[in-house]
Amino acid sequence: MVAVTVDEPKIARAGLVVAWVVVILASLLPRVILQEVFRVEVSATAAALISGGVLAVALLLAVFWRALRALLPFLILFVVLVGAEWLVFSVVDQHPAYRAWLSDPSFAVYMPAEQSLRLMVTFLVVVALMVLRRHPRRFFLSVGTLSAPMRRIRWLGAKEGTRWSRFGPIATVALCGGTLAFLLIAGAPPADLVVQAAPLLPVVLAAAALNAFNEEVTYKASFLSVLEGPVGRSHALLMVAAYFGLGHYYGVPYGVVGVAMAFFLGWLLARSMLETRGLFWAWFIHFWQDVLIFSFLAIGSIRPGG
Repeated sequence: MVAVTVDEPKIARAGLVVAWVVVILASLLPRVILQEVFRVEVSATAAALISGGVLAVALLLAVFWRALRALLPFLILFVVLVGAEWLVFSVVDQHPAYRAWLSDPSFAVYMPAEQSLRLMVTFLVVVALMVLRRHPRRFFLSVGTLSAPMRRIRWLGAKEGTRWSRFGPIATVALCGGTLAFLLIAGAPPADLVVQAAPLLPVVLAAAALNAFNEEVTYKASFLSVLEGPVGRSHALLMVAAYFGLGHYYGVPYGVVGVAMAFFLGWLLARSMLETRGLFWAWFIHFWQDVLIFSFLAIGSIRPGG
């Protein structure tokens, strides 16, 4: 049986405001504003210091202000995530072996290197979650109930009680169709490069599977598990979507469009976790989108003429 989700915040309005401020200020947004508006280059270490400073203040408030006490697991997990990302992407990836691995132009070389780094972050987050939540099922690290009923999403045409076993495949096809259309509009690859990139398909599939798992666990399941209780279902979904969306400003696609697309995807996939109490549909939908994106990256890595 699927557990009933929590809809109303358990913390006071002040705590809810603090949670939102933390999510926004500890996200990529300050770095984007500094770089895009003020033209100030912000290093990964500086960005981590900004996020860490925000979290340090919030942690102190939560320790001494009872109204924020329920946010402590969320704040601790956030600190682990920021620290893990800084350690992996500013220290580990600077090792000469990794520098050589990542700088190789071959998709079959640099993509496994990149995903191995992301897996390190996921591992550290999962360790923290095991301490904070005690059991994998409590942070959605399970398949879940694949045929769980949905709550109505009127603007998507999903009726109350529609099963995820029906909506999941439809959402996968629709989202992948939109992603493919965007990629083709951005630049349809020549047929000869597509043929040359065909042997890279196993690497594309493996990288897509791993990347989808890493991102769904690290940026959605983790935060949902520590936010659902304190701030309620609706705010938890929006916070996860906001953080995930803002984190894709420099992603594919780039800019505000990328943020909007990632926000919607983050909201929908996080919702699938809450309603099925598991990771499967979020991972499945994300996986097929990554297959398309990584396929284009693989094709782009092929040099014309061989």
